[in-house]
Parts: sequence; C-alpha cells; structure tokens
Amino acid sequence: MTAPITANNTTAVQAILDSLVTQYQFDPTQIRTDLESLEHWGKDWTKHFAPSPSAIVFPKTTEQVQALVLLANEHLVVLTPSGGRTGLSAGAVAANGEIVVSMDKMNNIGTFYPADRMVEIEAGVITQQLQQFAESKDLYYPVDFASAGSSQMGGNIGTNAGGIKVIRYGMTRQWIMGLTVVTGKGDILHLNRGMVKNATGYDLRHLFIGSEGTLGLVTHAQIKLERPPQDLTVMVLGMDNFSDVMNVLSAFQAKIDLTAFEFFDSVAIDKLMAHGQVQEPFESRPKFYTLLEFEAPYEPIMDKAMAIFEECMEQGWVVDGVMSQSIAQAQELWKLREHISETISVFTPYKNDVSVLITHVPDFINDIDTIVSNNYPDFEVCWFGHIGDGNLHLNILKPEAMSKDDFFAACQLVNKFVFETVQKYGGSVSAEHGVGMTKKPYLHYSRSETEIEYLKEIKQVFDPNNIMNRGKIFDMD
Repeated sequence: MTAPITANNTTAVQAILDSLVTQYQFDPTQIRTDLESLEHWGKDWTKHFAPSPSAIVFPKTTEQVQALVLLANEHLVVLTPSGGRTGLSAGAVAANGEIVVSMDKMNNIGTFYPADRMVEIEAGVITQQLQQFAESKDLYYPVDFASAGSSQMGGNIGTNAGGIKVIRYGMTRQWIMGLTVVTGKGDILHLNRGMVKNATGYDLRHLFIGSEGTLGLVTHAQIKLERPPQDLTVMVLGMDNFSDVMNVLSAFQAKIDLTAFEFFDSVAIDKLMAHGQVQEPFESRPKFYTLLEFEAPYEPIMDKAMAIFEECMEQGWVVDGVMSQSIAQAQELWKLREHISETISVFTPYKNDVSVLITHVPDFINDIDTIVSNNYPDFEVCWFGHIGDGNLHLNILKPEAMSKDDFFAACQLVNKFVFETVQKYGGSVSAEHGVGMTKKPYLHYSRSETEIEYLKEIKQVFDPNNIMNRGKIFDMD
C-alpha cells in the first residue's frame, strides 16, 4: 500500500527544496517534481510497489549530497538513492513521499592511476562506461551482467552486484579500493583511499558495500582494474541428468581456470527457440545445459579443454556440445544465456534469486522442483543461473489462464517453502540483487535475529534519524 503524503511532509520537502536553491547553489534543472519524473525516478524494475516520491534531486558534487542529507535530517524527510534503477528487490523504490536522490549528474570518470591499475569514478558512472574506459587503457573491469548498459556503479556498490564472471573475478566488493560516502548524519568519509594494504582498524568501506543506501550515500569510488582476458572460448554442453552438470563443473575446474560457468534448463531453451532470436545450439534437446568460458591464448590450453570434453562424453555426462571458433560465435552462444530473462518476461515470471553452497545445488534444485510440482502442478518452472558460484534463479511462469493477482498470491505461499529450503541448506535468500523491500520479510531465513539486531545497531550509528532509504533490508523498531 502507498502511504499518503501528509501536509507536514509536503511542507518539509518544499522547505528542503527551497534551501537547496537559495543556500546551496542548486539550479532548477537539479530538482524535479512533475508527475512523469516522479514516476520515472521513483521506481526500479520491480512491479510490486507503486512509486510515490515527493521530489527528485540531482546533486552534482559530494558537498551538494551532504547539504541535502543535512537538510533531510533537519526536517526529518527520508531520502531514497536512485542509480540505474535496474534492481529487482525494490531497493530504489520511493513509495512513501521520499525525496529521491539521483546520481545521474555525477557520472564523471576521474583520475586514472596506471601503476595501481585503478580509476576514480563518480557514483553515477554506468557500468558499461567503466568497462569501455578500462578497455581504452588496455585493462578490464570484470563485473558484468545483462543490465551493464544502464546500471550505475553506485547502485552496484550498494547491492554488491555479481553477474556472470563471479566464478573467476568475484563480486563488486572485490574491486572497490576506496569510497567517498556521505553518512546518514551528513558526515563525509573517505574510506581506504585506494590502498591495497591498510591495517588501521575497521574497514568501514565494506559496511557501505551491500548496504543498499541505508547507512549513507556513495558519491565516489576507486575501482581496481585487471588485465583483459585473452582469446576467450565458449562451450555449450548438454546433459540429461543434473548430477552430470556438477560432474562437468568439477572436471573442468580441476584443470582449467574458468571465467564463467552458467546453467539453464530445457524450459529456458524451449522459450528461447519459440522467441526466435537465437539459434539452437545443437540438434538434440537435452534436459540441462551449461555454458562455460575460459581463456585459451595457447594451444595446450585448448588441447586440455578438448581432452576434458572428450572425457565427459566418454563418461556419459555430456550428450552433445558445441565450441566457439571465433569471437562472433562466442557472442552468439552467450545469447543463449543472456536472452533468457527478456524472453520469459512475457510469462510474468515470479523470480527468486538465491544461493547455496555449490555442494548443495543438486539437492536444493530437486527439493524446490518437488515443492512446486506437489503444490502447483500447473506451474512451469524455468531454472537458470551462475551455477559455478552457487547462485540460482528460480522462475515460476504464470499459466496463461490465471490472473496476475491470483498467480502472485499463490507464489507468496511457495516463497515460504522455498526459503525454508534455503535455510535448510544454509543459503541466502538474495544472492546478488539485495534485500530491498521484496526480500525483507524473508531476511530471517538467512540471518539470525542476533545478526539482524547488530545490523540495526550499525544503522543507528550512521543514520540515527533513520532517513536513509527507510524500510529497506529491515524495519527499525
């Protein structure tokens, strides 16, 4: 439900907006209150909550962010950070009269440090913009996902974004060497300052990474870059048993450093082929597919990969397979994985982004499939994910004859069983999209009550008036 915006709140918001212009040199283009802007900047990719912000503010400097935070504390108005708004947990939704803080005008790439392989950026820099900058310096920023063309680095930091390369390169956290933040109190902190070695007590940088804007606002970051991968080769392999997916993963990881190991099932392939935008990888239609990627700059590595593939065929783990022979072919094979979300979107999928230890993945998938088939035999389930790091995307597809409201109500009941299974295996209810509002009711399945109390106490230190992205991750008592 959208809470009403009270007269008191409206008066307080207007006082803040007036002060930004008269005292802190904000120009009219940095503030919007028209309905179209409120709708556009007040939401992310989630559909569960109606946006209802009071205003959108576009700061240009850290000092302007600080001014806004100090005014918000003075008038007790909640701030909601907004990046590329590609999140799937309603972490950037302003549903209760908040002021949205958009980083769209803080999108500059700053100083590059060649010896450190590091670059300073503002929070509004688009992920793809950073990747292209790295390429211009013959370097590489490896955190990659489907929304790289629109997601912003501040949002990636706020959710500790993952993606398709985590098996080799890790999450966003691994690439953040320093942060400039404005805390919920309005203090400016420069955290770690880009150093590799810094043993001077608590590393507060890591508290802000993954905090979803509940402790403060990231304005700048120092990002580590890497040498670019060489001669990336892609294989797509088909298996009839899920246990064989894990056998293939073990066989390749034992001898080759993989840069990706993705998984999808025959339901995903059925939808992709019906959509007609990608080509069938091979003539057979097995139950499960993996896409694996590795560097092959030298012929011995390719020979080793082919030997592993042949061993997998001899063991009966793989029933069919194809390997890229060029960059263009590799890109075409990647479409099999990258186009799944877009293709199944017409089926109004109910999505869950969960993770468990890789060891538990086969049992976990079997348990969830049993739960859904026993309780909702008419629901079609589409599995895909970054199985090389234990991250699975469960997508329950809406039957055509069922209303959206009835479908989502039924899936809410499924959630309880799904998250009880996540808890059973010691997993996470949100692997890479954050908690926001959609996962908030289920946080206790991954975090103990004692942990949650510590999280609340940390927030109280940085944001005593609870103005920073209120209502996300957990509710303050």
